[in-house]
This record gives sequence, C-alpha cells and structure tokens, in this order.
Amino acid sequence: MNLPSELRQAVEQSHGAPVEVIDDERNERYVLIRADLYERLKCIIAEEPLSDSERKQLLIDAGHRAGWDDPEMDIYNDLDPRRQK
Repeated sequence: MNLPSELRQAVEQSHGAPVEVIDDERNERYVLIRADLYERLKCIIAEEPLSDSERKQLLIDAGHRAGWDDPEMDIYNDLDPRRQK
C-alpha cells in the first residue's frame, strides 16, 4: 500500500516522529512509525512473550551495541567486588 499524499505530508512534517492517524468510521486511533523503529519495538509489543534464551540474546546484542565488548571495559570486571578473592 502506498501512502496517500495527505499522509505522506504528515510524515514529512513529523521529522521522523510517530504520526497519529484516526479512523473516524471505526473511531480507532493508529500510530504510524518507520519500519526500522517498529522492528526494534516489536519484541516489546509482541503477543507471545520472549523465551529466556531470546531475552538473553537481546541483552547480549544490546551490550555489544553499547560497546561492552570493548577491551577497555575489562577494567570494570576487575573492580567488581563479587569477583575479588
């Protein structure tokens, strides 16, 4: 489905922010977001909960994106009181 010109204009004016759309016939509200943002959020709004292994992998991936696998971060392992002898 292609965006009608009125909706395209609303998306452009939103500068990447979600766009609220109201269906007057059904009295329902919708939010239009970019597909890449939806992909990041869909695990939160999915009807089926994540398994423990899926949740763990998401946390690992987030840590990698945050730079936690950077060798310079290893100093924090040495400062962890749970690891001291």
